[in-house]
Amino acid sequence: MHARPEQRPVIVIGGGGHAKVLISTLRAMGRTVTAAFDDDTSRHGEQLLGVTIAGSIASAAARYPQADAVIGIGSPTVRQLLAERLPFRWIQVVHPHAYVDPSVVMNPGVVVMAGAVVQPETVLGQHCIVNTSASVDHDGNIGEYVNISPGVHLSGNVTVGDAATIGIGASVLQGITIGAGTVVGGGAAVIRDLPSQVVAVGCPARVIRSLESKVA
Repeated sequence: MHARPEQRPVIVIGGGGHAKVLISTLRAMGRTVTAAFDDDTSRHGEQLLGVTIAGSIASAAARYPQADAVIGIGSPTVRQLLAERLPFRWIQVVHPHAYVDPSVVMNPGVVVMAGAVVQPETVLGQHCIVNTSASVDHDGNIGEYVNISPGVHLSGNVTVGDAATIGIGASVLQGITIGAGTVVGGGAAVIRDLPSQVVAVGCPARVIRSLESKVA
């Protein structure tokens, strides 16, 4: 007999602090974590909450083809590269002490950590992270690979573009749009729209530099 989806073991891609919290979250969900994989060879054989870092990320696909998996790496660009390259079943991870309204659209690879709140009619793009005690209010549109850091508060009707990062403790007013790839600094207060590929910090948040690649 085949195991039900919630009974299949899970592998974690990554071996740092975010991976550690993911292992804890998966266990709280009742899932069994088989192994973690990381490209830092000095860490191979180490334990993360009793889970062995078993080898490189490339080796994970050979050892566990088509496994249930989740990416435990914070960088949006790295998560995107791995998600597009690896052949796993990317599962949704929602801590039992988070609240996600039943109307929320959850895409593959989404992670919602302990204490987070995601309110009605929000869309969470694939492999986005809603971290510890963050909140996304009604009708949010959160793009793919977004990292919403611990303690962030997004008001209603906020749009966050693909691969953006909202730093710890930042707040975003209702109806704001944050462009793709933009980084919002920790503790910032975003009161007006931000373009793509910039860094914005402060209260209110102001753009301090561009992240666009410069052509020689």
